[in-house]
Amino acid sequence: MRNEIITINPEDAGKRLDVWLTAALGEFSRSYVEMLIEQGNVTVGGKTVKTGYKIKAGDSVHAKIPAPKTPEVVAEEIPLDILHEDEDIIVINKPRGMVVHPAAGNYSGTLVNALLKHCSGSLSDINGVIRPGIVHRIDKDTSGVLVIAKNNNAHSILSQKLKEHDINRVYIAAAEGIVPADRGKIDAPIGRHPVDRKKMAVNLKNGRRAVTHFSVLERFRSATLLELKLETGRTHQIRVHMSYIGHPLVGDTVYGKKKQKYGFEGQALHAAMLGFEHPRTGEYVEFSAEPPQEFRELVERLRQEK
Repeated sequence: MRNEIITINPEDAGKRLDVWLTAALGEFSRSYVEMLIEQGNVTVGGKTVKTGYKIKAGDSVHAKIPAPKTPEVVAEEIPLDILHEDEDIIVINKPRGMVVHPAAGNYSGTLVNALLKHCSGSLSDINGVIRPGIVHRIDKDTSGVLVIAKNNNAHSILSQKLKEHDINRVYIAAAEGIVPADRGKIDAPIGRHPVDRKKMAVNLKNGRRAVTHFSVLERFRSATLLELKLETGRTHQIRVHMSYIGHPLVGDTVYGKKKQKYGFEGQALHAAMLGFEHPRTGEYVEFSAEPPQEFRELVERLRQEK
């Protein structure tokens, strides 16, 4: 059971409890929050209330959130683009549209489902049954190189290198507009969006340090092809940073325009290279993958735009 106790700020006074609590928690649907209230798992000042209760400044809201039941993750026969595999790691070129690990609404068809089948369960268990072997993630609509740990020792070593910024991660992206500088560094902290808790944002007060280096590969009429290197690895880092400097990624309806002119679904972002010291040998290794066909076709359309 998880407990959340929140005191109402004056600016939130007058809002419906269910609407406010959904936004405050930021990870549950309104219908789920309504169910919590109706079942008596939410109290205000120690008393149960209705979903439409109008909150007041100074109210103390106590929400009891039951621990989620861990779903069974099933091994599935899903083709994998394997760049490298040995007894410690497996390096995958993840396609656009594939979720990395199971979560609400995506318990099948994920990379983890495929890995469980391919590796016959030989994956690290540090991150539990939902994320076996997963050292780092990329978004569903981001393609490219990922390393997965096949045992706990490899996982621990790679996780530490990731924490110490000792893993080289290079991305290719198409951004809206003309980026004027040939190269640069975006150093802006990232945290939860202050209003939309499902999004990240540059948060100067509560964010964690985030650094992205970029260089221009090619400029088009109304877009720019970039190479980006991550110094840190915050959630949605590249997408947030590019939006912050006024050049959201093509196709990114979350951090960019809702109406996209190029008809590209999902952000135009590809994890092109991953380099690190092998957890067993200590030898530096690099793995790379070309952007998928739809990304290459987008670049050609941008080149031909007049």
